[in-house]
Amino acid sequence: MAGVFLGIDVGTGGVRACAVDARGAKLGMESAPLPPPRQNGNAIDQDPELWWDATAVAIRKLGRTIDLQTVERVSVDGTSGTLLMIDAAGRPCTPGLMYNDARAAAEAARIAAVASADSGAHGASSALAKLLYLSDRAEAGQARFAVHQADWIAGRLAGRHGISDENNVLKLGYDPVTRTWPAWLDELGVSRELLPNVLVPGTPFADIDPEIAATLGLSPAVRIAAGTTDGVAAFIATRADTPGDAVTSLGTTLVVKLLATRPIFAANQGVYSHRLGERWLAGGASNSGGGALLAHFTAADMDRLTPQLQPETPTGLDYYPLPKPGERFPIADPALPARVAPRPADDHRFFQALLEGIAGIEALAYRRLAELGAPKLRRVISIGGGAKNAAWTEIRRRALGVPVSVAEETEASYGAALLALRGGPP
Repeated sequence: MAGVFLGIDVGTGGVRACAVDARGAKLGMESAPLPPPRQNGNAIDQDPELWWDATAVAIRKLGRTIDLQTVERVSVDGTSGTLLMIDAAGRPCTPGLMYNDARAAAEAARIAAVASADSGAHGASSALAKLLYLSDRAEAGQARFAVHQADWIAGRLAGRHGISDENNVLKLGYDPVTRTWPAWLDELGVSRELLPNVLVPGTPFADIDPEIAATLGLSPAVRIAAGTTDGVAAFIATRADTPGDAVTSLGTTLVVKLLATRPIFAANQGVYSHRLGERWLAGGASNSGGGALLAHFTAADMDRLTPQLQPETPTGLDYYPLPKPGERFPIADPALPARVAPRPADDHRFFQALLEGIAGIEALAYRRLAELGAPKLRRVISIGGGAKNAAWTEIRRRALGVPVSVAEETEASYGAALLALRGGPP
């Protein structure tokens, strides 16, 4: 297969465009910034036209080094749960309510009363809560579709709207197991006509709009494919592709994702599964992570102490580092206190004990997933700022008992490009 495949990542701070060849090798990546969303308390939104403008800029910048006429397919990922309503022509009727917009508390309570416990639609920041909120607004009167951020950009490229994917619709109430919109949505008065048609991520669904192609410098033969969420795209970017492959994100929090052969749900622990074709991406998030480290050391302190770490000589201290009381997963306890005592006299030993504690939480998280039915852990690929610490990687390898590596690629736009290349999930 010849040609070029394009991935678009619409993130919080900007839009990235990545091009890959038929082997998945990265040919180029460009970006365009986005201004911060508007925020008023729990209300966080953005003008969707800003997303489109940044997308166009990123693609045109990529065209300085890549022949855009050779692009064959395009796939788009966006922030999970970001939603807007559009008219039949695709024009926004409402602002885009961002992934972390939590104004729809009353709507979330309505959802909680009828939705299945395992649904991804729970919570004030869910796409379904946003839909219920927006449906009551006057500006939604001409709305024809409720679409996610990635859906709208892909729809604008195609000139065809009302198409989504099995990952983005999870927080809109879609049941990925039965691949249907559940009956309980009717109890909420959700209009089925507003809901998008759902495709497997990566499925081509339309040719590019000829006018858009001419404007951006793309070939009119380009096919637009269903996208995914930014988190799933980042997982795909690591090239994890075998059940038992896992990706740990070592950021402010600790997030684990594991490729499984069956769906895993534990709503009380925040564990849910994205469908990836006939396989599943199960995951959960701990409150531990970089935020727990920053409660004791600055970034500069950690850089200074890292050369003194001795991964081959464990401290023997049994820590459970948390930035503040409360944990989601692998222990579901909103009042769980941090356990970071006794503290050694030497800072480097204390720092190492904290890292060992977080590694222990990571290992427990994967054991919990196994208890819930996940396959045996095969290997772990690391992403996020903490992945750069080689000593911590060795500490984690000892705790996990499987190979631990650092991802060569972590950009969601690269994952979206691989999705476009494959025409479906890994």
